[in-house]
Amino acid sequence: MDKPVCLIDTTSDGRLCVQESALQILQKIEQPVVVVSVVGLYRTGKSYLMNRLAGKQTGFALGSTVESKTKGIWMWCVNHPTKAGTTLVLLDTEGLGDVDKGDSKHDTKIFSLAILLSSTLVLNSQGTIDNRAIEELQYVTELTEYIKIKSSDEDEDGSEFVKFFPSFIWVVRDFTLEQKINGKYVTEDQYLEFALKLKPGTSRTVQEFNLPRECIRNYFPSRKCFTLPFPAIPEKVSRLDSLDPADLSPDFQNVSNCFCKFIFDRSEVKKLKDGYTVTGRVLGQLVKTYVDTISSGEVPFLENAVVAMATIENEAAVKEGLEVYKSGMEKLKKSFPLELKNVSSEHQRLSLLATQTFMKRSFKDSEGTYIKSLEEHIHNLFHGYLGQNEEASKKRCEDLLSSLSATMTEKLKTGFYAKPGGYVLFSQDLEDIIKKYKFQANKEVKAEDTVEKFLKRKSVESKAILQADKKLTDQEKKIMEEREKAVLLAQEINTKEKKQQLLEEEMEAQRHSNEESIKEMMKKMDEEMKLQKEEFRCATESKLKEKAALLEMDFREKAERMSKEIEDFRRKNEEAEKKSDKLFKKMIKNINKKHDETMKLMMREHNEKMKAIMSMPRPSSDPSAPLLCLLLRGLIGGSGTGSSSHSCSCPC
Repeated sequence: MDKPVCLIDTTSDGRLCVQESALQILQKIEQPVVVVSVVGLYRTGKSYLMNRLAGKQTGFALGSTVESKTKGIWMWCVNHPTKAGTTLVLLDTEGLGDVDKGDSKHDTKIFSLAILLSSTLVLNSQGTIDNRAIEELQYVTELTEYIKIKSSDEDEDGSEFVKFFPSFIWVVRDFTLEQKINGKYVTEDQYLEFALKLKPGTSRTVQEFNLPRECIRNYFPSRKCFTLPFPAIPEKVSRLDSLDPADLSPDFQNVSNCFCKFIFDRSEVKKLKDGYTVTGRVLGQLVKTYVDTISSGEVPFLENAVVAMATIENEAAVKEGLEVYKSGMEKLKKSFPLELKNVSSEHQRLSLLATQTFMKRSFKDSEGTYIKSLEEHIHNLFHGYLGQNEEASKKRCEDLLSSLSATMTEKLKTGFYAKPGGYVLFSQDLEDIIKKYKFQANKEVKAEDTVEKFLKRKSVESKAILQADKKLTDQEKKIMEEREKAVLLAQEINTKEKKQQLLEEEMEAQRHSNEESIKEMMKKMDEEMKLQKEEFRCATESKLKEKAALLEMDFREKAERMSKEIEDFRRKNEEAEKKSDKLFKKMIKNINKKHDETMKLMMREHNEKMKAIMSMPRPSSDPSAPLLCLLLRGLIGGSGTGSSSHSCSCPC
């Protein structure tokens, strides 16, 4: 983006609304996003900071009067300057406390949205961090009314916000005080912590003093502070966007450079619950979900939003996986007909690739609903492609037989075989056709099936020629008829055994695909568990840090409450881990069960057909029957279905 656009606007009746054009921009961003929002009182120079982060002098509107320029929330997406493959999304929010609005609830909504969408929240203020500055942040104390974790009836005190909330940076503009506490120089961060220090006591005044500080400490355990001096002489401050760098204070430039570097180096990619990485596309969905919820007068539930995102992303992940499989198989289809092993091999490769594509985008598919949907679709598509390959093979085999038998067809039309000895000539020609066909079509999946139908058609003509052949005696004709029956029986067995071979190869492909799918799911589960544990570790670390700070300030009662909170936190996390593990094991069990049922069904079909084949009478070999001998070779040619027990005694 070469300039910012409005992401969230306000309608004439004061309702928040999302700009579709901005959503379309986010929809195209497949990269992870680092989202930095700036909030603060109006006319405090928030937009200037955002322009610096974008690497530009102008972009977000800078006001030079007491009127607030930014309305709603504006967005600027740029390539992240230090993290390859990542997009930096800058959100400049409407100034809080604008007298023209006269609606403090509107400010809290804007503040809440900035928190919900950010991975880093920048609070911009002027002068100093004093009690007045902190009291002006009443929005922080109201967050539990505008943001909820769960939709259950549990009372929430915001103790779990630490898992979801962004890191927090307080930027103090036009800072002129000495950074001293009790006569000693302190760092900016120490200055912030001193300003957030709690007062002992239980009086109403003390509670009112402590409340916003406690909220900031609890909700934003990751805190940082920057104090920026005046950027230039007063008469030039109103023209910051057009000032030459030489006109800016060296100290101001130095601190603002440090601020930008800190944001670039330390701001994390936006993540949802359990560590799921947010892309621009997902961020757009979150924006719509949160704004629609707030505009309808409801309170956004973070877990509900995650579930909604999971549904959208998992459905899209299934489509992406299927597209990978289909596009690959469509390319393969151009080479049909192929041997089944080649089709199965590519099916297995593409099936694994589709599963990996799905896993990359999916999250919280705890019951395996979507992975099962993907597998079922792929299974059905595979059968469809097998059918298309068979049709292509059938056509090639039919065309081949038609070409090879063209001379015979012409002889039949001219009555060439309608003479004494014609049956022997017909049999020799048929043998030659089958011999050439078997050589040329030996790898076709429909070779046996097609030649069986061909022989059945020719048997009608063969019988007519046989009966008309006056050179043969009745006894010889009877022998020839029996021999023809043996030929058809031999080919029928060949056809059925070939089908069994194909079924076995298909079963092997199914087994392999299922094993690979389970492996990918195990990897996904391990990744999700690691993210969940890392989220818990960071949140616990923050709470332990806060507990230590409370003990240092001698707030032992509060520290004790924090200990109980940490213990409760740990217990809930263990329960969540056990639940996730249980759901995953159940999902694997169900998938394996369904796979086993499919395999049993195919195996039952296989066994029944094998019994039928084995119970069929085997044709006896006849040295004077080359065609029968040729077909019997097919029976012992290593189809792998039990026919190797047959032996051919003909001199072939």
